[in-house]
Amino acid sequence: MPVEIIGMVGTRDASEIKGPLVDGPVVDWMDGPVIDRDYLIAISRAHDEAGFDRVLIGYGAVAPEGWAVASAVLNSTKRLKVLVAQRPGFIQPVVLARMAATLDQLTGGGRIAIHFITGGDEADQRREGDFVPHDTRYRRTREMMAIARRLWDESSPFDFEGEFYRYEGAFSSVKPVTPGGIPFYFGGASAPAIEVGAAEADVYAFWGEPRAQVVARMESINKVATNFGRTLRYSISLRPIIADTEDEAWEKAEWIAEETASRIELAKERMTGREDSYEGLGGRRNATFSVHRDTTGTTSVGRKRLIEMSADQDIYDERLWMKVANLTGAAGNSTALVGTPEQVAEAMLRYYDLGITTLLLKGFDPLADAIDFGERLIPLIREGAASRDAVAPR
Repeated sequence: MPVEIIGMVGTRDASEIKGPLVDGPVVDWMDGPVIDRDYLIAISRAHDEAGFDRVLIGYGAVAPEGWAVASAVLNSTKRLKVLVAQRPGFIQPVVLARMAATLDQLTGGGRIAIHFITGGDEADQRREGDFVPHDTRYRRTREMMAIARRLWDESSPFDFEGEFYRYEGAFSSVKPVTPGGIPFYFGGASAPAIEVGAAEADVYAFWGEPRAQVVARMESINKVATNFGRTLRYSISLRPIIADTEDEAWEKAEWIAEETASRIELAKERMTGREDSYEGLGGRRNATFSVHRDTTGTTSVGRKRLIEMSADQDIYDERLWMKVANLTGAAGNSTALVGTPEQVAEAMLRYYDLGITTLLLKGFDPLADAIDFGERLIPLIREGAASRDAVAPR
C-alpha cells in the first residue's frame, strides 16, 4: 500500500510559535479573526500543490465547525482529501452518516474520511454539555461508528436499540460514493480505546513516540483486532523540523522551544489580573493550540504517556525531539523529527518499516512549512516508501 501523507489546516495562522497566545475560552479568540477565509484557502491549496493526500481538520469546543471548514477546503482544491475530526456525543449518528455521505457525493466521492476523537479533556467536553465519564465515552464512540456504517450498508430501514442510541426505522437514502464506505480513523491509548479501535477503525492513529513504544502499542492493538477478525492500518503524527544541515535544524528546533517558552510566559503576564486568570483557567483551556503544561482535568492516557516521556529526556531514537511536548504538556501533536530533509525522511521511513503507512506532518509555521515539505521532504518519503514496497509489497 502506498504511503499516505496527511497535513493539517486551520482557519487562521496559529501554532505554538505564532498566533493567539492563550487558547482559553476567552483569550484564545482575542488576536485577529477566528476565521480568515483567505488563509484557509491559501493553506488548503498549499497542501494540495505540495502533494499531501489529505488534511486533518481539528475539533475543539470553541473552534469553528469542522464540516463547514471541510466543505471550504474541498471546494478550494482539486484533489486534496479531508480527514474531519468528530467528537461523538454531540450529534446523532444518523445525522453524521447523512452529513458525511452527502459531502462525499457533492465532492465527487473518495475525498472524505472521519477521525473519531473520544476526548481526554474533561473541561472541553463539558463546554459542550458532555458529562459522560471517560470509559463510557469510548463505548458511545463504538456505537456511533457501528451505526454510521450500518446506515451506509443497509438498503432498507432498520430498528436499533443500544446503550446510547435507539432508532425505529433508521435509514439514509444517501450513501457514500466510495466503495466500502467512508474510512474511519481513530485515536486513543487506554484499554477501552484499544477495544473500540480494534473493532471499528480502519486506521489507528498514534502521536509521535519512540519506535520501541510504537511497536509495543501496535502489538497490543493487533492482538485485540485479531479477536475481531480484523487487520488495521496505522498512522503516526509528527512535527518535522528541517534545514540544510543537521546543526541548522537543531538550532531551529531550539529557537522553536525558546519561542514557545517565551510565549507561555507572555501568556501568563497577559492573564494576570483577569477574572479568568492563568491559574484560574486550570483545565478549562482548549488543547488545540495549547502553550501550557498544565494537565489539570485531562483523562487522556496518550497525553500522559508523552508527558512522562518528555519529562525523562528530550531526544529519543536518533532525532525524535520532545522538548515542545514537555513545555506544553503534550497537548496534541507535539513531538518532532529534527534534521536535514534526508535525515527526517529516513526517520519517518523507519516508522513505515514498522507498518505505519500513514504519516501526519504538521509544521510549526503551518503554511510556510507545508510548502517546504512539498518541495524537500514529501518526494523523499514517497521515493523511499516506493523502493521499500518494490522489495516487499505491503
